Amino acid sequence: MKPKRILMILCSSILLASCGQTESKEADGVKEGMIKVTILYPNGEGKTFDMDYYANKHMPMVARLLGDSLKLQAIDNGLSGRTPDEPIPYLAIGYLYFDQLSAYRNSFGPNAKQIVGDIPNYTNIQPIVQISEVLQPPGN
Repeated sequence: MKPKRILMILCSSILLASCGQTESKEADGVKEGMIKVTILYPNGEGKTFDMDYYANKHMPMVARLLGDSLKLQAIDNGLSGRTPDEPIPYLAIGYLYFDQLSAYRNSFGPNAKQIVGDIPNYTNIQPIVQISEVLQPPGN
């Protein structure tokens, strides 16, 4: 994708966000107080990531294993850094949303081995995981 096109996409996303609109389904159903698990896949020399596998096999498997405790999930595909000329800091970012921290722990724990064991099928990156509480949902 050409830098100009990336910049246009970024600018249109910023414009939509400033108008209280979003292109993402992520905003649908995200509420204050929810737990957001963010899985970051840092970019770097020699790092690989198969987005097709991640989006069409891994994340659906995660959703199936976590069941009803998982309220929403979303995926970001990195395009560029702060400017179109800067490399992307993350190749991909995944998001998992839960109503409570205990819902995440109770559903992930028994399935951790299978979920983590699938990582080598789409990447050679050790993901960074952050668990957060949503203080301000998208669009607010």
